[in-house]
Amino acid sequence: MALSKCSRLSGPLIKQLLDTVDNVLFDCDGVIWRGNQVVPGAPDVINLLKKNGKGVYFVTNNSTKTRKMYADKLTLMGFNVTEDEVFGTAYCSAMYLKTVCKLNGKVYLVGGNAMRLELEKVGISQTGVGPDPISGVQIDWANVTLDPDVKAVVVGFDEHFSYTKLNRAMQYLSNPACLLVGTNTDTRLPLEGGKAVPGTGCILKAVETAAQRQAQIVGKPNHFMFDCVAQQFSLDRDRCLMVGDRLDTDIQLGFNCGMKTLLTLTGVSTVADAQANLESGSQERQGMVPDYYIDSIAELLPALQG
Repeated sequence: MALSKCSRLSGPLIKQLLDTVDNVLFDCDGVIWRGNQVVPGAPDVINLLKKNGKGVYFVTNNSTKTRKMYADKLTLMGFNVTEDEVFGTAYCSAMYLKTVCKLNGKVYLVGGNAMRLELEKVGISQTGVGPDPISGVQIDWANVTLDPDVKAVVVGFDEHFSYTKLNRAMQYLSNPACLLVGTNTDTRLPLEGGKAVPGTGCILKAVETAAQRQAQIVGKPNHFMFDCVAQQFSLDRDRCLMVGDRLDTDIQLGFNCGMKTLLTLTGVSTVADAQANLESGSQERQGMVPDYYIDSIAELLPALQG
């Protein structure tokens, strides 16, 4: 298919593309669902891809759910999915600490219960989940009690994030041997009706700023997210397709890992955004240009039913 970047995918081109891939990686929110509403036709697309012999995997930067929670949600929505096909940053962070860092110690966790569960599942203890009320005066804060077994600070989405947690993370990280790992750098979480709330990236930036350290990022667009899937299922990146709604995470991940990329317009990014990146002349922004775009993944259905 000798097409320029950012081509509309339609008609016979859909089957041509699918014939060149063995595995399809999907982002979740904005691609197969929006909030708690399934994208029309998405379950049929996923189920038919699998029926046609394709490997299907779900990669999400959201750290607020375990793999099992995601698999349960997908199943309720009508997707034919198993837990081991789901890769969220709660799970991938645990795997990163276990396999790459070979962590021997505890984690100070700026994050939620799902992250705690995934860490514990691979045998890593944590401290820090839940509110951490402030007390005393500033000199007390600088001498806050620290767990000597903590060897890493891990930052994900934390609804209880506070000055006290920021301070405690900073005190741990004053030890250069203490690792700093972040789930993702997404700064805003888009909601229905054009609204948004601050994302994990805001929390992580605060910790990085206080600690004067740069975190190792586990989630998209970092290649580790793909490595997690590829190692477990022996994927050939040349025959993988990444489907997502965000240029800076999903499409950039696909580019970074040598996959084909497909932007769906049911979420955050637009064709105009992609064209602006394409025409910018910036080498850095070329990774945020999809090979193809489509209004909704439901447009893949005719090629799968044929």
